[in-house]
Amino acid sequence: PQRTFVPDSLTSTLTSYYDAVPYDSHPFPQSAVEHLEALPLLFDLDAPPPQKARVRELGCAAGGNLIPFAARHPQARAVGVDLSRVQVAQGAAALDHAGLSNIELKAFNIADIDASFGLFDYIVCHGVYSWVPGSVQDAILRVCAENLAPNGVVYVSYNVYPGWKAREIVRDAMILRGGPRDTPEEKLSYARGMLEFLEQSARPDSVLRKTLEETMPIVRNSGNYYLLHEFLEPCNEPCYFKEFVARAEARGLAYLCDAEPSTMFVQNYGEKVRDPLLRECGGSQVMMEQYLDFLVNRTFRQTLLVKQGNAANIRYRLEVPRLRALEFAGVFRVDGGEALTIDAREQPCTALRELKVTLRLPAHKAVAQALDASYPCSMSTEALLAAVVTLTGEPRAAVEPIVLAMLEELLILGALRIRRTPVPAASAVSELPQVLAPVRRALAGVPASQATAVLCNQWHEPVSLSVLERSLLPLLDGAHTHEALAAFLLDEVRAERLRFLKDDQPLTDPSALHAFAQEQVAQALQSLRRKALLTA
Repeated sequence: PQRTFVPDSLTSTLTSYYDAVPYDSHPFPQSAVEHLEALPLLFDLDAPPPQKARVRELGCAAGGNLIPFAARHPQARAVGVDLSRVQVAQGAAALDHAGLSNIELKAFNIADIDASFGLFDYIVCHGVYSWVPGSVQDAILRVCAENLAPNGVVYVSYNVYPGWKAREIVRDAMILRGGPRDTPEEKLSYARGMLEFLEQSARPDSVLRKTLEETMPIVRNSGNYYLLHEFLEPCNEPCYFKEFVARAEARGLAYLCDAEPSTMFVQNYGEKVRDPLLRECGGSQVMMEQYLDFLVNRTFRQTLLVKQGNAANIRYRLEVPRLRALEFAGVFRVDGGEALTIDAREQPCTALRELKVTLRLPAHKAVAQALDASYPCSMSTEALLAAVVTLTGEPRAAVEPIVLAMLEELLILGALRIRRTPVPAASAVSELPQVLAPVRRALAGVPASQATAVLCNQWHEPVSLSVLERSLLPLLDGAHTHEALAAFLLDEVRAERLRFLKDDQPLTDPSALHAFAQEQVAQALQSLRRKALLTA
């Protein structure tokens, strides 16, 4: 249902910002429905399986975060709403190109959604809550409560204090000079000029100098769309985490966890922090995390909410039976580039998120080796245990407690990805490699020579493609052999749409060209597999 809507002046202003400079619409891995399904299990709740889930996104922009979910799960149903008709029109064009029928994008005001819209298993609201007026914030929480299925999960991201206290100084300065200008380009140009002036003039020992040192790298490294919406929009209303939870509770929702659960565990912050906070917070997870927000000067949160009736069943202590029910994935690079050795020699590694871990026991190294070899595929606990037994030659009874303890420790640290079901990425390059049809169609008819493409992989991550990968990807339909792909590349070279260079010189010898094409196909397919674009 869609009711007529007469926008107020502030809503019209906000809409014009997004129409003039559309927000970059792409997948946010932390909001992936498969991720939102797995997190509740950590804390003893069950969430609906994504395969046939009903998913609503509030503030869907052009569908960049919702369309990939619909592509992965053709039996699921997805509905996105956004105020910006320009962005919804862009999303509709992308949907036509992808050929998906299980998703709908609507230009609609969140405040006009009511119970008649039905229940959804997952409600995602990324990058909206802090950037709308208080009345719309309340409407978001009302919709999340009224339209959430009994065991459903809500994801909401928002700016938080105390970290945004300092950034507000920068925002206020940018608005002072850039706000009165007419066009988005002028606003940004004048706002940047203001910051350059302040940076040159601020006293070395001032609060302003410290604030600029923290914020200017963000300003310099961010796109215009981000700066306009984050620093120059009329609305940016951060709040304290505790306040957000209280507002959610008033609507019948309860805090479950953060989308990045490693931020929740006090042991990650050292003994000097852990013991006093455990005594101070009296078992309140919300108070614990509010204290930690002050400690790390947190600026942004991604909160999962559930129905209030499920709150009594939440358990914040990780337990082995729940770990056994998860799929795990991870990467481990030994510092210095050497290989992992299944022995008792210490080997420092870099894991996901550039986290540093030191592996000491053979079983630890076997876990790391098995996960890294499998990546981007996930592994069940049983498969991991079997791999460790094979690699170490030790009996299962000896390695099982070590492996389970390691998985818990890596999970708390944030060095593992989790799912409830296996990630359908290819574990090896097949003779007839395949990519999801909607992903292939997204590039169909687009010249490979254009800018590097960004697509969504099986982990709901945006990944970039090289020109060569972009050329091959539309043909990865499960019907083309490696030799057929090499022949296609040779045709592209002959048509001068691609060039093969070796030592910075164009290849022209026919036999050298054919061998080079075969090499390039093999390398591109391995790269696409590691990027989690090839499907099982």
